[in-house]
Amino acid sequence: MLKLFNTLTRRIEEFKSIKKGKVGLYSCGPTVYNFIHIGNYRAYIANDLLKRYLKYLGFKVKHVMNITDVDDKTIRDSQKAKKTLKEFTDFYLKFFLEDLEDLNIEMPDVMPKATEHIEDMVNLIKKIEKKGYAYRVNNSVYFKISKFPNYGELAQLDKQSLKQNADKRLNIKDEYEKENVNDFVLWKAWDETDGEVFWQTAIGKGRPGWHIECSAMSMKYLGEHFDIHSGGVDLIFPHHTNEIAQSEAAAGKKFVNYWLHNAHLIVNGQKMSKSQGNFYTLKDLKEKKYKPLLLRIILLKTHYRQILNFTFEEFEESRAIALRLINFLINLDYVQNKKSNNLKIDHFIESYRKNFKKAMDNDLNISRAFSVVFDLVNEINKSIALLTVRQAKKIKNFIFEIDKVFGFIEKLYNEYKSLLEEKIEDKKIRQLLKEREKARERKDFRKADFLRQKIAAQGLLIEDLKEGFLLKVKDLYY
Repeated sequence: MLKLFNTLTRRIEEFKSIKKGKVGLYSCGPTVYNFIHIGNYRAYIANDLLKRYLKYLGFKVKHVMNITDVDDKTIRDSQKAKKTLKEFTDFYLKFFLEDLEDLNIEMPDVMPKATEHIEDMVNLIKKIEKKGYAYRVNNSVYFKISKFPNYGELAQLDKQSLKQNADKRLNIKDEYEKENVNDFVLWKAWDETDGEVFWQTAIGKGRPGWHIECSAMSMKYLGEHFDIHSGGVDLIFPHHTNEIAQSEAAAGKKFVNYWLHNAHLIVNGQKMSKSQGNFYTLKDLKEKKYKPLLLRIILLKTHYRQILNFTFEEFEESRAIALRLINFLINLDYVQNKKSNNLKIDHFIESYRKNFKKAMDNDLNISRAFSVVFDLVNEINKSIALLTVRQAKKIKNFIFEIDKVFGFIEKLYNEYKSLLEEKIEDKKIRQLLKEREKARERKDFRKADFLRQKIAAQGLLIEDLKEGFLLKVKDLYY
């Protein structure tokens, strides 16, 4: 039975979906005003792992992830770039979507843009106003936290210790207008700094506050009460705290059952920042020739609630993980034995499937799940010479089954196979292989070894067997 750490209760709890066999999942998406850094991608990888495992367990998951394409940052920077808000945000959204594909992160079922849901936000604000939780000042609308008794429960804060402007998304005007410094904005009245970014609505001319965007879009696609809301720990307060307040004030019921938050990513023991020179995007890493799927392994293999210390040395470890699994699968491909044996492969696979589920059921214990896979590899390698073709195929299919959760093995394997076949089809390499076989038949091992080195220079390694040989790609996944 799956158990998850619920930030709301600070306990690991048994997961029970509201509707049997179905899960409503909302995760906070990016503010598209710049290239997304690798710390952000830790959240998206953690969420991808959660979604993949829920699907592995048989749940039908409806995943919604918003795109914040209007706020102070997008308006400010689009004006600096002398572009319309849409032109500016669509540019960065395009790169974000490409990054998701490179990292093999499954696309959400719904990816709503804030600018396309203004009417939903206006209707939600009207409902909050009607219930007495909001007030207006100079055509802006603010949420009155003193009216909401459980405010701060998610962050375990009392109202006396709240930090002013904790999300750093309010300007001086917002701060002065509020009745209470801790109240937050639902709707910002237009002013000249907004330029052409505004909407004429039933509650006035202006634009939404950041927090109301997520509430309106999550409730539109998942309902007023849904299963899981996820994001980074930096969003616990004030963003998720404010989401709960405004959503529950409007609906009069519990907003979300389980809140999941991943810990920060730091770089070489320090907070990532441009001033420190340790701020990296996926684009930066690709320019340095690091493969995105190796970054996926790095972001995946540390438990989502532990701080991840990113270093470039981590790529060597992730490369070793990738090569170990690829070599194992390639060795299974070369199994040709058809003689029966006493190996109980079905029982063996079921045992490891149970261990894998046991690890993942324990709050997505990914480290233990990786250990299970490598324990399997070690055990199979001990008797790989005895495996039949059918048994090897079953084991390979089980690895791919687990990879529906991990999301990197099959893709790297297919990339490897494609590159291997491409090299084998090269006329020059084929000729060298023929010459080497003839040298071995003549027992001219000196010539055969010389040709082995020439083939290696073309990117292929040869592993001689009693009958024939294996070919493997050299220097892959740096």
